[in-house]
Amino acid sequence: MSILQPRDDRFYVLFEEAAANVRRGAEMLLAMLHDYTEVAAKAKAIKDVEHQGDILTHEMYEHLNKAFVTPLDREDIAAIASKLDDVLDLVEASADDFVVCNVEKPLPAAIEMADIIVRSTVKVQEAFSYLRRLSKARSAMRECLSDINTLENEGDAVYRVAVQDLFSQPEPILIIKWKQIYDHQERAIDMCENVADVLQGMLLKYA
Repeated sequence: MSILQPRDDRFYVLFEEAAANVRRGAEMLLAMLHDYTEVAAKAKAIKDVEHQGDILTHEMYEHLNKAFVTPLDREDIAAIASKLDDVLDLVEASADDFVVCNVEKPLPAAIEMADIIVRSTVKVQEAFSYLRRLSKARSAMRECLSDINTLENEGDAVYRVAVQDLFSQPEPILIIKWKQIYDHQERAIDMCENVADVLQGMLLKYA
């Protein structure tokens, strides 16, 4: 890259690809719970999507190390890479839980939380579509980030009721299984909000 090049727009492409990949994994998780057959194979396919996410994350870091001038502060690029990776890791962990815990049938709360994960990742992907034209899309991005925060609150509410219901039943093994599943799903929603927090900080920084 020439040192005269003012910025490297490859980062925007990588962000958008990574966000789309996160959404793909979330949609596959929800589809798996709606059609709960061949669960191990479907979880493996989600693992493959997570692996693709790792590749994209690695490429972001490699590109960051090589870029002479970046379009955003380096710490912001690193934070975006890390937070998107965290979301997909938790989506994959949630899918794997159903295999490892030998779950016979998903509970309604798990399906509801998976739906919230999908809706959150849709908003995350939308937010990244505005990043490269931030000066003209600040309002649209701000609305997206607000929606992600609302979805996080919705997820918290579903999680609290689900855990409360869980602890009202007498079987300890089921409590352990479902508490782990719910925890991973709730954290995936939280991580979407963490991505939104990074983008919110960038809205303020690049005002």
